[in-house]
Amino acid sequence: MSVVAYAPASTANVSVGFDVLGGALAPINGELLGDRVKVSRGDYGFSLECIGRYAHKLPTDSKSNIVYQCYLGYKAALSKRNKEILPVKMILEKNLPVGSGLGSSSSSIVAALEALNAWHDYLLDKTSMLTLMGEMEGQISGSVHYDNVAPCYLGGLQLMINEGGIISQNIPSFKEWYWVVAYPGISISTSVARDILPAQYRLSDALTYGRRLGAFVHASYSNQPELAAKMLKDVIAEPYRSQLIPGFKEARLYAEQSGALAMGISGSGPTVFTVMTDLKQAQSLQNWLTENFLQNDEGFCHICHLDQQGARVLGTEL
Repeated sequence: MSVVAYAPASTANVSVGFDVLGGALAPINGELLGDRVKVSRGDYGFSLECIGRYAHKLPTDSKSNIVYQCYLGYKAALSKRNKEILPVKMILEKNLPVGSGLGSSSSSIVAALEALNAWHDYLLDKTSMLTLMGEMEGQISGSVHYDNVAPCYLGGLQLMINEGGIISQNIPSFKEWYWVVAYPGISISTSVARDILPAQYRLSDALTYGRRLGAFVHASYSNQPELAAKMLKDVIAEPYRSQLIPGFKEARLYAEQSGALAMGISGSGPTVFTVMTDLKQAQSLQNWLTENFLQNDEGFCHICHLDQQGARVLGTEL
């Protein structure tokens, strides 16, 4: 007997919502873009095996893997409820590259905790789970951020609230949008991407950020896709982080010439996303990015919709 959980890739910030917006991603061709974790009964406490395309990027010591920290975190959460964790054997199928800006660590965290919770008959509710996921993400990034784990776990486009006991809530999204997501094959650590940002911002930039974020949320609720797309501009991170991404300016120019509604950096980068409404134009851009933006064989480019499901149990076998 076993349980396999899947957690999708995610794009955080979404240009207009630094640290407060995030969306889950689902390739339109039906592929699963995200990590999977299998849990089965172990002979003793904990064991971990890592497989998948990017498993070679992970620490060789299983106790240095975030999945082990998830096991410890889940164990502690059960202990507070006077429950004991079962001995488990876990397999992480690492399908997302580390340091890609696609919520790679969040995908592993969410898949691991979703699998553990399913294995234990869902002893933790969604709020407890999301809180624990944020804590696990904080161990990697240095501070708690929910803009990857929330959409990864809950699906859709999530707005971070972090007030009154509410962590995040889903906001409406546009089904006609295609999200062309290109990972060039190089890595940028979250700490490096944060260090390049200024310690202080001009009042005008802060006001622009707030105005555009408010307008984007309003446009999402009032079904104004054109207005929403116009708001997808980043005054907080992109002016600084774009220099870390080879070929970013050229990709932006080509995307604009190809009919893109908007383009931005996914999370901390180096992945970029482009919003389009015409599938043929999206496919043409996908081909161009594959030929001109990807740096090596590690990279990839997908045309996606937003994944409305989020994390889920797929079955019993990887």
